[in-house]
Amino acid sequence: MKKISMIALATVLLSAVLASAQNPPMPKPGPEVEKLKYFLGNWKTEAQVKPGFMGPGGKVTGLNHNESMSGGFFVVGHNSGTTSMGSYTGTSYLGYNQEQKVYTYNEFDSTGETIAAKGTVEGDTWTWTSEDKMGGKLVKSRFTEKIISPTSYDFKYEASVDGGEFATIMEGKATKAGAAASSKAPAASSGGAEKSPKTK
Repeated sequence: MKKISMIALATVLLSAVLASAQNPPMPKPGPEVEKLKYFLGNWKTEAQVKPGFMGPGGKVTGLNHNESMSGGFFVVGHNSGTTSMGSYTGTSYLGYNQEQKVYTYNEFDSTGETIAAKGTVEGDTWTWTSEDKMGGKLVKSRFTEKIISPTSYDFKYEASVDGGEFATIMEGKATKAGAAASSKAPAASSGGAEKSPKTK
């Protein structure tokens, strides 16, 4: 009788272990994703694009509404703006890749442009990098954001064409609107501005 009871108990325990393995708990965002909450809400961006291989340059203005995706792993941006070449709209996704240990930014806009950048952070400055072909030339991009306050940051976009020196293409500022500022800015955050200039 005792032997039968022990077998029954072992069977129950094994079933519990198998059930646990088949139904693991839902993953939760890590502390890296928590930093991205800084950019939730509405942001206004203003920048100046220098004339060059990407277009005639000029003033660029934008409005970004950033919200947390269900599950909390990504920040979804609904972006719109105006450049010297016209207006655009776009949708962006900002997150963190646990395997590669880098932040990720992907955007798709109404001009047919797509952006895929990877980001790292040091202190209050983020650096985003990407590579793409433009006009048959290999363009390496570098987009930096420096947090100034809980409601503002400066940004700069630089590019290297076919292995040449990096040159500044765009510089600007983002300001948070429509929400009360927190008393303290986080060490670093990102996602408020597109990771390349809109010159189309």
